[in-house]
Amino acid sequence: MNLYNIWCDLKPGITDLVFQEKIAVYLGHLREQGLIEGWRLTRRKLGLGHPALGEFHIMIEVRDLAQLDAAFGHVASRAEPVEGLHFGVNALVQNAVFALYRDFPDPERQSGQERF
Repeated sequence: MNLYNIWCDLKPGITDLVFQEKIAVYLGHLREQGLIEGWRLTRRKLGLGHPALGEFHIMIEVRDLAQLDAAFGHVASRAEPVEGLHFGVNALVQNAVFALYRDFPDPERQSGQERF
């Protein structure tokens, strides 16, 4: 599984529950389309976290990079309904930071034949 991570803060005046609702609709759409496997929204607790990362953390699960590329292509089409759903989230956040991680070791990983 690959994890596309997004950390962000809310723009001034945006409420946390409005943000949560918009994320659920947007990522729910991508999941219904088979473009992601799942997602999770978390929030920093007790002020603990690296200062460069935002208060909110979104983890989007995809099977592989082909599925992630298909999701990016769908969103990049800028066609409705995904354009409005993406804008509905993007307009609420600031200071976004992105990262891509994977489960380790990879399922195809073999051991004993490495050449370092």
